[in-house]
Amino acid sequence: MMLKHPIFALIFLSALLPASALAETTPPAPFAPVHIPTRSGEVILPNAIDKQSYDEYGFAAVRRAGDFVFISGVVAGRRTDEGTDVAAFKEQVRRAFRRIEGYLKSAGLDFDDVVMINSFHVWQGPNFSGTRAEQFEAFEGVKEEFMHGPKPAWTAVGTTSLIPEAGIVEVQMIAQVPKKRGH
Repeated sequence: MMLKHPIFALIFLSALLPASALAETTPPAPFAPVHIPTRSGEVILPNAIDKQSYDEYGFAAVRRAGDFVFISGVVAGRRTDEGTDVAAFKEQVRRAFRRIEGYLKSAGLDFDDVVMINSFHVWQGPNFSGTRAEQFEAFEGVKEEFMHGPKPAWTAVGTTSLIPEAGIVEVQMIAQVPKKRGH
């Protein structure tokens, strides 16, 4: 697979590789999440890849504005050695949701704080061999494994492709920081 621009390769790798896989290819380097104050909140860069993306390409993995936290799109996609069936897809979606869970934790939140999901689905492509209905059902099932509290608003959009060629679904979330009791 050839990605035409370095940002796409970086986004793709950060979305598809778990932290343990990155540690296998590079020596572990300590990294404390970076919090950059803004006029209305902060930029949160949970890991070294997110810091590099911010520095080189100008986007934040996590951005707090007032009481809302915006999580940039996280891609659920197929690695070269993975299948294109529903079972493989579920694992790919779990990997994406674990990444989002880490992003939420870096902002002091969890999935119960999510108020909006936007998901972008490649219904027909070389990376998923099931039907549109099977993909949506599998995605929704994995979402329910992670999201047990109040249901967020959700918009699911079909598309012909994502920037990473192996991408099947890209997930963006918005969460709200809970008000402290007594305020």
